[in-house]
Amino acid sequence: MRQIEKKIRQRMIRTIAAAMLAGVFLTGCGGNYAGGNHTRKGLKALEKGEPEKALEYIADGIDRGEDLLMAYRAQGIAQLALARYEESAAALEKSLEYADEKMPETVQDIRLYLALACYRAEHFNDTVEVCSQILELDQSVTEAWFLSGAARLGLGDQEGAGADFDRAIALEKSNYHLYLRIYEAYEGVNLTAVGDEYLQTSLNILPETTQDCYEVSQIYYYLQQYDKARDMLMKPVEEKYVPAIALMGQVYLAMDDYAHAGAMYQLIYEQEGETPIVDNGFALCALAAGDYDDALNYINKGLALDEEEGKQQLRFNEITAYERKLDFSTALVKAEAYNALYPGDEAGIRELKFLRTRN
Repeated sequence: MRQIEKKIRQRMIRTIAAAMLAGVFLTGCGGNYAGGNHTRKGLKALEKGEPEKALEYIADGIDRGEDLLMAYRAQGIAQLALARYEESAAALEKSLEYADEKMPETVQDIRLYLALACYRAEHFNDTVEVCSQILELDQSVTEAWFLSGAARLGLGDQEGAGADFDRAIALEKSNYHLYLRIYEAYEGVNLTAVGDEYLQTSLNILPETTQDCYEVSQIYYYLQQYDKARDMLMKPVEEKYVPAIALMGQVYLAMDDYAHAGAMYQLIYEQEGETPIVDNGFALCALAAGDYDDALNYINKGLALDEEEGKQQLRFNEITAYERKLDFSTALVKAEAYNALYPGDEAGIRELKFLRTRN
C-alpha cells in the first residue's frame, strides 16, 4: 500500500504543478488572444488542453511572420505544458528578444514562464536570476519569490530558500495552495520535515470556503492524517465539489478502504460522466486491490476517450499495472512511450530506468 500511496502523492504534486501553470497561463492571457490568427488558434488549443495541436498552429504563425513576441511566448507555454522545459526556455528567451521597455507587464509575464521553465529544467541559477529580474521591478510577485526559493533549495541554499518562501507567505498568508507548493519543494530535496512545518503552520488558518476545506484536507493528506482529511472533506463532498470527491477517493485508498474509494469515483461518474480522470480513479482502486487486469480495463477505456485531461495519469498507471503483473517487457514499452510524450516527468524517468534493469 505504501507504494500506491507514494504514487498518489506524486500525482497530486504533478497536479499542483499543472494548476500552477494553468494559473499563470490564465493571468498572462487575460482572454485577449493577442497575436496573429494562427497564434490565437494555438492559445485556444492550449486552453482546451491540446498543447501538441497548439504547437502546430503556433509554428504556422511563426512561419507566416505573425507577431513573433506573442508567437514565441505561446510556443514556450505549449512546450512547458508538454514538460519540454529546455525547448520552452529557448522559445521564451526568443520571445523576450522582441519585447521592449514600453511593455513591462508583458516582459514580466514572459519572465514568469521562463522562471518556471528554468526551474523545471533544473537550471536553478538561471531561475534565481530571472526571478531577481522580476522582483527588481516588482517586489509583490508571489510566484517569483516562490520559484526563487524552490531554486535555492535545488542549489542547497536552505537559508536563502527559507527567506524567499517567507517573503512569498508574507504576501499571501492565507493561501493554502502556496503552503502545499512549498511543501512540495522541500519534499523534492528530501527535506519533508521542514516542509511539514509549513503545512502545520497553514493549519492555523481558519478555513472559510469550500475551496479552503478542500485545500486543508490536502494538507492533512500530505501529513498522513487521513481521518482529519476525510472529516474536512465531508462538507465539500456533500456540495458535490468534484476535486474534493476525487481527493476523498484518494484518502480512502490510503486507508485501504477500497469500497468507499470506488464509491467516490462512481459519484464523479454519475455527476460528470465517463472521463479519463474517472477511469483513472477506478484504475487506482483496482491497482490498490491487486486486480491488475481490471485496472488495465479501466485504463484502456479512459485512453480511448477523446478528452485529453487525465490521460497522463492513466498512462503512468498503465506502466504500474504491467509492473505488478510482472510483465516487465510490456511495462518497458509503455514506459518508453510515456517518456516520449512527457520527457520532463521525473517519475516517468525513474520508472524507465528501473524497467531497463529488469529487461
